[in-house]
Amino acid sequence: MKDASEKDTATPKTPKKEHPLRGYLLQSLVILRNKFVLTIVVFLVWLTFFDRYNLVDMIGTSSRIKEMKAEKEYYKTKITEDSTRIMELTTNNENLEKYAREQYLMKKSDEDIYIVKQ
Repeated sequence: MKDASEKDTATPKTPKKEHPLRGYLLQSLVILRNKFVLTIVVFLVWLTFFDRYNLVDMIGTSSRIKEMKAEKEYYKTKITEDSTRIMELTTNNENLEKYAREQYLMKKSDEDIYIVKQ
């Protein structure tokens, strides 16, 4: 009968495989030991996250500007549509009467109104 110690020595041990990122991390640490590269990396991190005009805020601001420009165009078209509608209502009494009947359900004394929803 074999002892437990003989069992361990009889089986060959396989070497552990190194994680693929380990070599990459070691190589990047060697690069970061260079004081110029380290300075540039710190400077870029500072500009990206901590500066008054950082990159994260600039991206958010530019997207907000795009939204506001789209809103501006929408409101410009809405103003022109409303201006033409106001001009039609103030110059023609038939259009004013039609608008009042449709929007405010106004009627003449001898009329009945039936609302049909589609």
